[in-house]
Amino acid sequence: MPTAINSGKIDISSERLIKNLAKKLVKYLKKGDIVFLYGEMGVGKTTFVKYLINQFQINKNLKKTEVTSPTFNLLNEYLINGLNIKHFDLFRLKNKSEIKELNLFEENRDNILLIEWPQIIEKKFCSKTIKFFFNYENNFKNRSLKIKGLKFL
Repeated sequence: MPTAINSGKIDISSERLIKNLAKKLVKYLKKGDIVFLYGEMGVGKTTFVKYLINQFQINKNLKKTEVTSPTFNLLNEYLINGLNIKHFDLFRLKNKSEIKELNLFEENRDNILLIEWPQIIEKKFCSKTIKFFFNYENNFKNRSLKIKGLKFL
């Protein structure tokens, strides 16, 4: 039976651990999901997204593509056999009026939205989101992740 992960830390101190977690979580994310990724710069948000998208591609027997941060263009999209994954990075946005052009609030039932730096929009989606909290630990020697709103084993 799936267990809700509402507290407790998941160790993501190495790329191998991040990759293994992404491989596990890909089974639980589905069309219509909105995932907020919180955490300081360099803590592993984009690395996690890379492994997650690549795992979706592997599961569909597709060639893995390069997954990069959309910091400068704000959005990267990945079409994977009918599933559209939109990876947003809102770090550079300073006010809510800049968001309108991104069409974040359009109907997203055929997409998975992965949104880094969601603080500027979090109230708009508050009840519909899965939240990933990436953290540094032990004077930046380790990293952890807390997940709220997603049930998985």
